[in-house]
Amino acid sequence: MKKITVKIDGMMCGMCEAHICDTIRKVYPHAKKVSASRKAGEATFLCEDEIDEETLKKAIAETGYTAGALTAEDYKKHGLFW
Repeated sequence: MKKITVKIDGMMCGMCEAHICDTIRKVYPHAKKVSASRKAGEATFLCEDEIDEETLKKAIAETGYTAGALTAEDYKKHGLFW
């Protein structure tokens, strides 16, 4: 499983964060733990599928936001008392 982080410019409120999360879920229906933060200027999610960076950036651009750098790192689920 990979943790994907994408920088996003243009989020101003909680509704903007919701739009980004909805867009990610639409492009990657199997994505888990989808979240966006206007304060950090980024969105993160977990996905087992390969991510096509251009597809994600295009979908975000269609909602009116600008997607920047995308990073993917291995994610290991931790137990309750890791």
